[in-house]
Amino acid sequence: MEFFRIRSDIPFMKHAIVLNAISFISFALAVFFLVTRGLNLSVEFTGGVLVEARYQQTANVEAIRGAMLQIGIGEPQVQTFGTSRDVLVRLSNKDAAVPALRGVDGNGRPVLDQAKLLQAVVAAGGEGASIQRVEFVGPAVGEELAADGLKALGVVIVGIMIYLAFRFEWKFSVAAIVANLHDVIIILGFFAFFQWEFSLAVLAAVLAVLGYSVNESVVIFDRIRETFRKYRKLTTREVIDSAITSTISRTIITHGSTQIMVLSMLLFGGPTLHYFALALTIGICFGIYSSVFVAAAIAMWLGIKREDLARSSGKKDSDPNDPNAGATV
Repeated sequence: MEFFRIRSDIPFMKHAIVLNAISFISFALAVFFLVTRGLNLSVEFTGGVLVEARYQQTANVEAIRGAMLQIGIGEPQVQTFGTSRDVLVRLSNKDAAVPALRGVDGNGRPVLDQAKLLQAVVAAGGEGASIQRVEFVGPAVGEELAADGLKALGVVIVGIMIYLAFRFEWKFSVAAIVANLHDVIIILGFFAFFQWEFSLAVLAAVLAVLGYSVNESVVIFDRIRETFRKYRKLTTREVIDSAITSTISRTIITHGSTQIMVLSMLLFGGPTLHYFALALTIGICFGIYSSVFVAAAIAMWLGIKREDLARSSGKKDSDPNDPNAGATV
């Protein structure tokens, strides 16, 4: 489906150096903020307290969050789960040590006072509220989750490289990985600069952006391979410009539809989905940019040519006049 068709190719690669210079500066700034500010890790990574409460009526999440703020908790995470009467409250180790919630155990050591926490929960939701479960997440668990998250990220990156190396050619594989890492570091840089909370949900969004970005790169690489086969006299730059121009309509439809859904989560999903949707929003926008101006440009600078694609496919070229030659998009 195409909403419109562009008759003449847009010279994207003519401005590749300037646009990639902007990308490099953005990437460098993101790395700088990651090193100097670091990520504001959530309870899952740093350790803390998980509290499950139940109400007799529909819980007012905003009122509960306001009650937590009033007693000195800095950034309480409050969300419903299961039913509208069940609420999950996450407190970091720092918040669990707020004087209004702190008691002492038999040895005189400070601990979370469940009675005081219940009072805060009841004050927000009315009589009849009860605490169903209190769990403590230790730093060791948080470190394990962080390590597992990094492993998952590494496995995804390696898998993408292997897939693209077999599907196309190693130059495309290198170009796609650089573009994908560009997207990931930019997202992390935003979270480091603004000190937005980085949780497991945000990590899931980052992994989703990796897959989304590589999908866009594959579509463009597929069209580049097809254009090389159909137009034998075009230069590499002209082939890439033609391939990108011919996929613009598809890009607008696909990314526009996805962005509408993500924006709806960002605007109406509440605090629970806010940072998840925010990471996806940033990732989708930069994913489009990197697939066109980073991945395609790097493939061009690595010297991709028609013979590379013909050799990687292991087959004789198909008829250049065949409309079904090459990959379908």
